Amino acid sequence: MAEKNINEIPPDLRRMHTKAVEAAQRENYDYALALFCQVLEREPGLFACRKALRAAQALKSAGASTGFFKKMMSGAGSSPQIAKAKMALNKNPAEAMAIAEQVLNGDPNNSYAHRIIVDAAHALEFPQTAVLSLETMVKNSPKDKALVIEFANTVAETSGNARAAEKALAEIIRTNGYDPDLVQAQKNLSAQTTLDEGGYRALEGGEGSYRDILKDKDEAVLLEQEKRVQKTEDVTERLIGEYETRRQTEPDNLKLLRSLAELYTQKNQFDRALELYQRIKGSEVASDATLDLAIANTTVRRFDFQIAQLDSTAPEQAEQAAKIEADKLTYQTAECQKRVEKYPTDLAIRFEMGVLHFQAGKISEAISEFQKAQGNPHKRSAAMSYLAQCFAKRKMFDLAARTLQNAIKEKTGFDDEKKDLIYHLGCVFDSMGKKEEAVEQFKIIYETDIGYKDVAAKVDAFYAGQ
Repeated sequence: MAEKNINEIPPDLRRMHTKAVEAAQRENYDYALALFCQVLEREPGLFACRKALRAAQALKSAGASTGFFKKMMSGAGSSPQIAKAKMALNKNPAEAMAIAEQVLNGDPNNSYAHRIIVDAAHALEFPQTAVLSLETMVKNSPKDKALVIEFANTVAETSGNARAAEKALAEIIRTNGYDPDLVQAQKNLSAQTTLDEGGYRALEGGEGSYRDILKDKDEAVLLEQEKRVQKTEDVTERLIGEYETRRQTEPDNLKLLRSLAELYTQKNQFDRALELYQRIKGSEVASDATLDLAIANTTVRRFDFQIAQLDSTAPEQAEQAAKIEADKLTYQTAECQKRVEKYPTDLAIRFEMGVLHFQAGKISEAISEFQKAQGNPHKRSAAMSYLAQCFAKRKMFDLAARTLQNAIKEKTGFDDEKKDLIYHLGCVFDSMGKKEEAVEQFKIIYETDIGYKDVAAKVDAFYAGQ
């Protein structure tokens, strides 16, 4: 799959894209975001649309209130949407990308969502899309050597933002000194810059490429092949080799061991990563909640990787996947329970425990945890949403509606979290037989975000019934 220009997509999508651009110009950002996302769901490779969406996300965020809570939560990676996107990444990268964009609609600097976009873009061979998110990630973490190298190498594979990549490389070289990986990344980037400045850049409108303007077609093929040799995986391998060498002389460097464990996780070498995490855990000074969470996340990624490796054509695939999913949930629940016991006052862990109980169908246990988790201001709205869903499963619809209404009153903005609360309130009213009250909730979302879940279908069905 290759990235496309606006002239390569169907006329109806071109019209929708134009309508989205016009909405953004009128500062009707919610409507613009919904339309941009609808276009990208059908044509994920339309880079002009992706770029316009990113600009609209930034403008919407700039115009919103940016309190302490929003700053603290920027880049949070524990939301259900992030988890859902990670699950979809291996089997359906386009779907993972669409889910990640929903996160970015509310938090355009979320590094976890941008990482999903980058990984999905690599899988789909959308280099410009990858560059767009990598640039944001580098701005968030300018001292992350591996990330800056990945950004530079990805730019070197396409006509990306070479100037931003050169600036990031120069800064990290200044602070790190001589480094063979950084020098190689600089060479790759320099070659791409030469192509760009020499007039070989592929026109963004799709009218040509550097292949078409090079006199020697064989030279173009060779150049492209050489550039593709420099992949992120190669950088990771070199970093692992470098860190393993340093480990011989710095065996007690816990920061080095943790970085190495993260690199092994990226390479899907989970056993090695977990071995290193356990070695760190053996040091009492390093034992903390974040380390326990890193071990848990790595183990969960190993379960997800096992599912992704199953043969989708095999008749027993569904049964095998269900078993691994069950084993994963059992592990997550047991591991999280240990952290609850170890850190009983950490209400974020209480919330995580509640979600796991909810997924396992243990509603009473989930209610207990969500009621405690409400005390965490960062988890309060999400905890109240889940608490209402628990009441609804018990058919305690009056309690569910009251909980959601209280949560909605506390939310001042109109982000995806508030939309979720309003949506669930509509579903509760619908379950109570209050059809008109239900559709009024769905209409609140429909007015600003027609693409949110199935609100369009629900509202359209209501009017069709009249």
